[in-house]
Amino acid sequence: MGNKHHVRFEPVGIEIEVDEDQNILRAAAEQGVMLMHGCKEGQCASCKSFILDGDDVDHDRYSTFALPDFEKEEGFTLLCRAHAYEDLTIELLNYDEEMIHSGLPIQEAVAEVVSLEEVTHDLRRLVVRLIDAESFKFFPGQYVDFVVPGHEATRSFSMANTPGRDSGLLEFVIRIYPDGLFSHFLDTAVSVGDRLDVSGPFGVFTLRDAPERDLVFLGGGAGMAPILSLLRSMAERGIERKATYYYGARRKRDLCFESELTALEDKIPGFRFVPALSEPEQGEDWDGETGLITDVVRRLENDLGRTDVYVCGPPPMVEAALELLPALGVPEKRIFYDKFTTTGDADET
Repeated sequence: MGNKHHVRFEPVGIEIEVDEDQNILRAAAEQGVMLMHGCKEGQCASCKSFILDGDDVDHDRYSTFALPDFEKEEGFTLLCRAHAYEDLTIELLNYDEEMIHSGLPIQEAVAEVVSLEEVTHDLRRLVVRLIDAESFKFFPGQYVDFVVPGHEATRSFSMANTPGRDSGLLEFVIRIYPDGLFSHFLDTAVSVGDRLDVSGPFGVFTLRDAPERDLVFLGGGAGMAPILSLLRSMAERGIERKATYYYGARRKRDLCFESELTALEDKIPGFRFVPALSEPEQGEDWDGETGLITDVVRRLENDLGRTDVYVCGPPPMVEAALELLPALGVPEKRIFYDKFTTTGDADET
């Protein structure tokens, strides 16, 4: 371990201690401070902040699309890549006061594979049991990092279950990519009883307390997992906010969890599940919505001014949604999203 320094975050007035060997975001998470973040790989800019005081900061490798050189020279930083070598004062540019004090300390655990099954031709449902981690807690919508065996790399996957169901078990929906560092390993080498190293929880894709606002969930692919966790939690907690889940797939064979989601329409008053196929096959038995899922939302919704929107899926879908939603009246601060990123291969979720 290296020397430790104090980092103060403004305008929230929170101070943490950071080891030089840790990035600032990780140090905050380990101390229960939930800062806004996305990929944790220096690619998405969700954790971009500004250094008010101090300049002895080093950065791990990051994308200059997330932090252009001229911004770095002006004092901007990416907290997921930044290491402090002196005391710092940092201005948070993107933060959620409702969430920042509610962080759960990061834990490391060993997970034993309980089951692994196909839910579509390229999605797998993985269930693991945490070993000696009875106190592991997470909020619906959060994720953990899996260590890729034989590599120093980690891959992030969102829980699909809720903390209150089957304590000690974690459920994931993972898309399989032929060249994916973790997903190929999962699809070809993992068996029931195998053990994997995980750490978490991470993420701020959690349900905000705003009972006066309706909800729209917009997802695609393995983006099913965190939204399913949120919906299951709503059913368990008796939350009765009006909610619609728009889920985009290419073909009928790409749909999953349809029966459960349809059943949730009876458990959550005012809930609707709206799947859509962008490329239905000729002759396919489908009488539901068709087209890109953002086009479906555009067609069916015209005023979302009093709505919180949660978006999770592949980057093109998320980017299209972020462009569309303000035009439908959604305030930017009421749009919450997880955008999958890639680090050399395509299996992060």
